[in-house]
Amino acid sequence: MPHTDFSRSCQDGYFSHRPKEKVRTDSNNENSVPKDFENVVDNSNFAPRTQKQKHQPELAKKIPSRQKERLQRKLDAQDKGQGQSVLGKGPKELLPPREKATGDSSQGKDLSRHSHARKTGGGGSPETKSDQPPKCDISGKEAISALTRAKSKHCRQEIAETYCRHKLGLLMPEKVARFCPLEAGERQVGEFWFPFGVNMPLLNCYSLYVPGKANKNVQWDEDTVEYMPTNPVRIAFVLVVHGRASRQLQRMFKAIYHKDHFYYIHVDKRSNYLHRQVLQFSSQYDNVRVTSWRMATIWGGASLLSTYLQSMRDLLEMTDWPWDFFINLSAADYPIRTNDQLVAFLSRYRDMNFLKSHGRDNARFIRKQGLDRLFLECDAHMWRLGDRRIPEGIAVDGGSDWFLLNRKFVEYVAFSTDDLVTKMKQFYSYTLLPAESFFHTVLENSPHCDTMVDNNLRITNWNRKLGCKCQYKHIVDWCGCSPNDFKPQDFHRFQQTARPTFFARKFEAIVNQEIIGQLDSYLYGNYPAGTPGLRSYWENVYDEPDGVHSLSDVALTLYHSFIRLGLRRAESSLHTDGENSCRYYPMGHPASVHLYFLADRFQGFLIKHHVTNLAVSKLETLETWMMPKKVFKIASPPSDFGRLQFSEVGTDWDAKERLFRNFGGLLGPMDEPVGMQKWGKGPNVTVTVIWVDPVNVIAATYDILIESTAEFTHYKPPLNLPLRPGVWTVKILHHWVPVAETKFLVAPLTFSNKQPIKPEEALKLHNGPPRSAYMEQSFQSLNPVLSLPINPAQVEQARKNAASTGAALEAWLDSLVGGTWTAMDICATGPTSCPVMQTCSQTAWSSFSPDPKSELGAVKPDGRLR
Repeated sequence: MPHTDFSRSCQDGYFSHRPKEKVRTDSNNENSVPKDFENVVDNSNFAPRTQKQKHQPELAKKIPSRQKERLQRKLDAQDKGQGQSVLGKGPKELLPPREKATGDSSQGKDLSRHSHARKTGGGGSPETKSDQPPKCDISGKEAISALTRAKSKHCRQEIAETYCRHKLGLLMPEKVARFCPLEAGERQVGEFWFPFGVNMPLLNCYSLYVPGKANKNVQWDEDTVEYMPTNPVRIAFVLVVHGRASRQLQRMFKAIYHKDHFYYIHVDKRSNYLHRQVLQFSSQYDNVRVTSWRMATIWGGASLLSTYLQSMRDLLEMTDWPWDFFINLSAADYPIRTNDQLVAFLSRYRDMNFLKSHGRDNARFIRKQGLDRLFLECDAHMWRLGDRRIPEGIAVDGGSDWFLLNRKFVEYVAFSTDDLVTKMKQFYSYTLLPAESFFHTVLENSPHCDTMVDNNLRITNWNRKLGCKCQYKHIVDWCGCSPNDFKPQDFHRFQQTARPTFFARKFEAIVNQEIIGQLDSYLYGNYPAGTPGLRSYWENVYDEPDGVHSLSDVALTLYHSFIRLGLRRAESSLHTDGENSCRYYPMGHPASVHLYFLADRFQGFLIKHHVTNLAVSKLETLETWMMPKKVFKIASPPSDFGRLQFSEVGTDWDAKERLFRNFGGLLGPMDEPVGMQKWGKGPNVTVTVIWVDPVNVIAATYDILIESTAEFTHYKPPLNLPLRPGVWTVKILHHWVPVAETKFLVAPLTFSNKQPIKPEEALKLHNGPPRSAYMEQSFQSLNPVLSLPINPAQVEQARKNAASTGAALEAWLDSLVGGTWTAMDICATGPTSCPVMQTCSQTAWSSFSPDPKSELGAVKPDGRLR
């Protein structure tokens, strides 16, 4: 459904000549697309009072014709030099990934007996072999925009090749055969309801008519749980995971595990730490396997569909795994009913396929989902290349990309070479969010169309107001949405559901672990009294095998400072007269770093590091706990302004979960900090925010209009870099009366490109911006008003500090870090010559302390782990 979209930016949002669409809060597609990518601009309700917002040009800005001609000549020259396309895939290999599959020999178990012919590996769209890539005039503004932004030559060539093949009609199928025996638009949809409790009676069952949706009428009652079927289904759980939250993944795995089912785990190609953890725990169980290939999947990318299809082929080729259902899960899922309940339900409806559809308005779904647009995945980005037409002959559908599919349909979609499956794989290889529509469309047009149940048996925590912030625009030319994390106040939703549900998402222990504990206790009972670690959560952010190159210079600088401060604490608190057995010298870089949370509050960093015990000259390994000091302070005497609850400065602001993902606020001179304020309800007010650097230079000042219902505001002032190292202050005033202030540390760097910083680099980074001008206009006239004198001696000391290197630089850094962080404790991970040093496994805080809720052990007699 081609269309033209013109837009212009404004301070408060966007205007578009395309008709506005009301965003439904109950929309069922997993990543509903409420806005066109080009229309999204900064919607801040505040700006620097003396400096205009930096203009953000439109992504797909029209390129002058001369530039377009130069670009075309460059592409033609590349084609001649290349001789032929590098994209040499055969026409029948419809969903091969771009990268060769990576085999992992250290699988943790021998998978050679299940060797599969790997047709895929990395992720992306297919290309038909062509001796000479087609030439064409690349005139579409979206394709030209993609070409100018793509970084690699290979990606630019793919974009040009794909655009030209599409323009010449060689890429997209025009018509697709439909094999569903039912007439489109004349099918009945059934709905069903069952209670949360095991022993509650059936209360409701009904069916309704929705045009165009295939469906079977299914029911649930307590008998399906009271009596297990004689031939229960066996499930293949496919876990597609990424990130570093290994303990949350293990806790979820523990909750869904049963010896009668099968678990196939794919770990993102970029998540090597998580992959190591998965290989370690999977080796304990015969019914758990890890894919020998790994793909780098991105949000909305074709690579996710490739991952699912390859997983399906693998599972079907595992002749020793007689599974009946395919269920996809992520580490952000958690069961809300027991395995027995799920098996009883699916055993009753073993011939059904469970997918959630978007609703009634198909044209609206196609438009919002971008199905009428051509996309290409390369360079870990989804590039929008222009319009396309939906193939004739079929009904296109979609919704959530979380589903439960029976084996018959999985066999059909994985191995069929009929016109429908073949052409749909081709079509969805160039589609945004293909996993949200491919399976729906194939099922509803296939011979299996009468097996669809319009329910994926999940609850997803949608909050469109918070979740639709275009947070993926750095990886996709479109605006998408993401579910929110569940919190304890959401627990009633699992109990009062009006339809069968067995899983919920999203859960994120780093945001809120209490809700996971509530669910776990409800399903399996409480852990015994006194069980350690139930309110604690640890998440790894660095591991030695990752390599120090994976760390930023800011993180590496601060981790080393944390180590030194921890050793000083050990020397002062553990030292006894005449003894030096608790004095240490740090050795090398950190061995691992964890975030530590207690009762859903960030408690700081845990740094594991190697040291030499100076008394015996032996190597030991310690772990240091560093906690941030409180830096938010209400003005004294307090003002009569009562709306402000909290203020914080950091980077990586998550507008959806309303927190900084840079836990601890580790900032360096080249970072761009964001100021956040949390508000209580009250009348509309305007407050003034003032940023002050370490020598009292006023870097920025701006007003914020706080509406009566506002809960959070955040703003990133466009400061000139580098920021002067030291402790900064952000003051908040109402009618120029101080309300509160918060402080944050900009750390001087001891490392540059992971090497000790050189004097010329240090001076350049640590002296502040040229002429101490953070913005075009000076705010020096405000210094006397705010009683912030600039002390010449302080300025001179800052200049000397900026020129320091080596031990002097470390001493300056450690004095700053010691003012904003506290070395809480230290322990030994192994043998130690310090007689009063505690063992890490016996503490309550260490990453080595017991964590029974996430630890995996032997299978119990009932077949479960939990």
